[in-house]
Amino acid sequence: MENLAMYILIAIMMVIAPGVDTILITKNTLTLGRRAGRFTTLGIATGLSVWTIVAVLGLAAIVAQSIVLFTTIKYLGAAYLIFIGIKTFMAKNTFSFEMNNLENNEVRNPYIGQYKKCFLQGFLSDALNPKTVIVYITLMPQFINPHQNVYLQLVILGAILIFTAIVWFLVVVYILDYIRIWFNKKEVQNIFNKLTGLMLVSLAVKLALEKR
Repeated sequence: MENLAMYILIAIMMVIAPGVDTILITKNTLTLGRRAGRFTTLGIATGLSVWTIVAVLGLAAIVAQSIVLFTTIKYLGAAYLIFIGIKTFMAKNTFSFEMNNLENNEVRNPYIGQYKKCFLQGFLSDALNPKTVIVYITLMPQFINPHQNVYLQLVILGAILIFTAIVWFLVVVYILDYIRIWFNKKEVQNIFNKLTGLMLVSLAVKLALEKR
């Protein structure tokens, strides 16, 4: 690998830049708590792992070059974001079971219900994001030494990106967990849900309309 330090810096900048992952982490942490944020982070890391495997198998180039496949993934991702956005926009009083002491069994046992949804949201937001393919096709090859094991280098570069994402989002989760108390008011909850929903739908529309 070449210029590894530069790649790490770029990976950090990419992860820190606000986007769908950040919005989902924020929404799930503030509404369900730190563990929900961690499950969302795990889902995001799993989604990135899928694309790393795809890249190592040499399929990333096929996905990027196939208009039909690339467009299908893009629209599926956009549709899913719109679904989450509308659902969040319409939600009321969704904040933490720890805050509201609800009696619903799914809420009292969020590991089975809510946490699974958080993981799925994180996973699908990255697995259905064709921009990740572009990262593997355009960015990573610049840091690969063709005279060394290309597959191993792709795995290492992918692992660095995944590790960076996990560390950053866990820090975000930790910080958000401390400010959740401010979101205990119903008025704040409703405003937060609507703003989050609108941002997710906006990002979905942007994704759907973007050209490669």
